[in-house]
Amino acid sequence: MQFSKVASALFPRRCAICDEAILPEELTCRKCAAKIRPINGETCRKCGKRLADTERLTCYDCSRKIHYFDRGYAIFEYADVRTSLYRFKYAGRAEYAQMYAYYANEILGDTLRKLNADALIPVPIHRRRLNRRGYNQAEVLARALSAYINVPVINDCVIRQKYTVPLKKLDERGRINNLKKAFIIGSNGVKLSTIVIIDDIYTTGTTIDAISRLFRESGVKNIYYITVAIGRGL
Repeated sequence: MQFSKVASALFPRRCAICDEAILPEELTCRKCAAKIRPINGETCRKCGKRLADTERLTCYDCSRKIHYFDRGYAIFEYADVRTSLYRFKYAGRAEYAQMYAYYANEILGDTLRKLNADALIPVPIHRRRLNRRGYNQAEVLARALSAYINVPVINDCVIRQKYTVPLKKLDERGRINNLKKAFIIGSNGVKLSTIVIIDDIYTTGTTIDAISRLFRESGVKNIYYITVAIGRGL
């Protein structure tokens, strides 16, 4: 007990928005908790972006693309959590996943449970990045969400076999070429019918589509995804 108190003092939990020290049972500081704005209102029925034109069913991007997933969901708009996600991904703040999962359950928990998914599938990262970063942020998020919605995490049925350039440096065509043959389906023998892919950010959907296409070709019938952040649709 004494050791726990000392550890908490030396390495306090951090607010998932501003990174200030908070109590062990908190997810954000009170100031940030009052400002958090999960996505609400009308969203694209394909990718989950909030729609500027509420008379549309899909955003402009989805209206001109063929996606291999059925539907996607997101928790926050990217602009609201950009810095938080950077720390989560690159600065060792794996604990932020608890806050993201809490809000995912608050706003999407019932929807996700009704999907009757067989598994949550975190987008894999290459072993070189895993060794350098120490964890796969998508897997950490998937495990935090699993505790809320009681859907198991399977992290070895899709493998990232190709070390790719960070997608943020590429245009859409470059992203597609960059991800060619980047993923393969693993050989764990698990047969899945409905899955939810987990990732941190949805931008153009290139990564989600590359993985969804593999699963679709392997016989998975229903493919959904959830991400922490997404842009705004037109």
